[in-house]
Amino acid sequence: MSVYTTIDSPLGELLLVGESLGNTTTLTRVAMPGQKSFAVQPEWVRDDAAFDGIIAQLRAYFAGELTRFDIEFASAGSEFQQQVWQALDEIPYGETVTYGRIAADIGAPRSAVRAVGAAIGANPLLIIRPCHRVLGANGSLTGYAGGIERKQQLLELEHAA
Repeated sequence: MSVYTTIDSPLGELLLVGESLGNTTTLTRVAMPGQKSFAVQPEWVRDDAAFDGIIAQLRAYFAGELTRFDIEFASAGSEFQQQVWQALDEIPYGETVTYGRIAADIGAPRSAVRAVGAAIGANPLLIIRPCHRVLGANGSLTGYAGGIERKQQLLELEHAA
């Protein structure tokens, strides 16, 4: 059963979506206002308690007390997207890498940088899967599904900007 909740954060309201199986909720989406995915579907059931542990970790992250999430999550994507997303999961807190570096890390040619960017842009787990830590080749803040301002806020929170 798909469940959801919303929470206030320094970035604005966040939409959390997951699959609930008994006492376990697997996170499947974190979305922000302005994203197409920031829309509650009619078949979803609001269940704030299902996200208590996830919300606690997000609050600790925003308070600067948590540098690595321990959250059960799942996201559907192509094999290429999964490779890119796994590379995102490996970027340490407070550090940044370039799109080209992600391409190299997954063994993709330099010409695949745009495809890497598209896969990063399709990341359904903003904040949790740290796509905000990926910068343009010249160090510029390029592309972020939640908006460049929020990307900047997250990097400042992590002392990476």
